[in-house]
Amino acid sequence: MLGTVLRFVVSALVLLFVGLLVPGFRVGGFTGALLAAVVIALLGRGLAALFGRNASPQGRGLLSFLVSALVIYFAQFVVPAMRVNLVGALLAALVIGVVDAFIPTELR
Repeated sequence: MLGTVLRFVVSALVLLFVGLLVPGFRVGGFTGALLAAVVIALLGRGLAALFGRNASPQGRGLLSFLVSALVIYFAQFVVPAMRVNLVGALLAALVIGVVDAFIPTELR
């Protein structure tokens, strides 16, 4: 349980970091970032259940990169403190992928 909470906190911090770096991607405050991390994780898990692991954000390759960007883009419609345009979602997915290579959270 504590490990899961810690992963969500790390994911929220990554989203806040991405918000500072990526134009077209904004998340308002730590609470908004934490909610966004939960929503992104749930959307990613839902896609994995529907289409399999290779089409999910946890998969590898171009398809999973695009799916990650779409998950990030659609999360803004659930998270009021999050605003993302399509370019911002693509850049955020790229930055999150790079950060995830060094600090894996397994939530996306």
